[in-house]
Amino acid sequence: MASSVEIDRFSLIPLALTPLPSPRPSSKTLVLARPSLKFSLGRLHGQRTVFFSNRRRFVTAVARTEPDQRGEDSAKEEDDRGLKLPIKDDLGSENQQKESQLKKRVVFGLGIGILVGGVVLAGGWIFTAALAAAVFVGAREFFELVRSRGITAGMTPPPRYVSRVCSIICAVMPLLTLYFGNIDVSVTSAAFVVAMALLLQRGNPRFAQLSSTIFGLFYCGYLPCFWVKLRCGLAAPALNTRIGTAWPFLLGGQAHWTVGLVATLISMSSIIAADTYAFLGGKAFGRTPLTNISPKKTWEGVIVGLGGCIATSVLLSKIFRWPTSLSGAIAFGFLNFFGSLFGDLTESMIKRDAGVKDSGSLIPGHGGILDRVDSYIFTGALAYSFVKTFLPLYGV
Repeated sequence: MASSVEIDRFSLIPLALTPLPSPRPSSKTLVLARPSLKFSLGRLHGQRTVFFSNRRRFVTAVARTEPDQRGEDSAKEEDDRGLKLPIKDDLGSENQQKESQLKKRVVFGLGIGILVGGVVLAGGWIFTAALAAAVFVGAREFFELVRSRGITAGMTPPPRYVSRVCSIICAVMPLLTLYFGNIDVSVTSAAFVVAMALLLQRGNPRFAQLSSTIFGLFYCGYLPCFWVKLRCGLAAPALNTRIGTAWPFLLGGQAHWTVGLVATLISMSSIIAADTYAFLGGKAFGRTPLTNISPKKTWEGVIVGLGGCIATSVLLSKIFRWPTSLSGAIAFGFLNFFGSLFGDLTESMIKRDAGVKDSGSLIPGHGGILDRVDSYIFTGALAYSFVKTFLPLYGV
């Protein structure tokens, strides 16, 4: 005697288990004979088969044949809807993160710009002390990058105590520049002492330790000192500057507006313009990669950034009446742009070897100090050399 009903053409897929009142069986109801399975096979309505049991519960199953495409299409639509929802949520969260990151960059960027502008206008010990603090933090970030896993995989980093001593030496260099006016002897002496400390250390001294340490003294200490020489060393008054005539006497009067102050403001403003225009130009027209060191930089962005930098330099030269010649303003903007680009690529190369995105996390939305000042490191030396050597007279 048969104990079950065999259905060859249909595949049963359970869908739900829902308590409902059991309907009255009809004459077309098939009752299974096995005692342990006391449920009945209900009517066949098209593609749906309903099983009834004496416990007032029923199982609904769908018996589908191969040609039935309607059920497959609906199932695919449900799957697609289920996949689209998480994708939309992820895109929404990414957009929110980008917006919040952009807000942080704008807010902190404006705050840093106002603070730096006030420090540059103040000059003297205020400017030098602020620069020394930035140099100290930047040097610590540099030596932490040197000790990172990506760089240490191919070289031996200097001992930690040497890195700390070098950071302090780098911070003292701007102060010595302001006091003595020249730091060649002090830098040479510091490099000699550090080299001797590395050579006499316990273990096996490595050339990589010496090279990374000397480069750190040059990159983080010596080069930023040119900003002190530019802002505080060029003390000749910019006589053609109209702003100086209206400057309050309590704040220094016309004598406060020196060639060094005007050159520093033009140089820093040109660097900001170069970074901004290069970013916008790369976003709008960027197609050709510039170098593998920084894949996001493009030749189109470089061209737009160069144009914006030169235009800013020429515009500010008309406002400050320095330099008075158009060719001098164009050359000054040209040097500022390439100094900023070279500094940016140098820091990108260091971070790429270290395997990190940012040099630090001190400034929200911007990264570390080196991420913000990388464009200024080489530019100070170029700007000072241009004003001191290539311009025939101060105030030209």
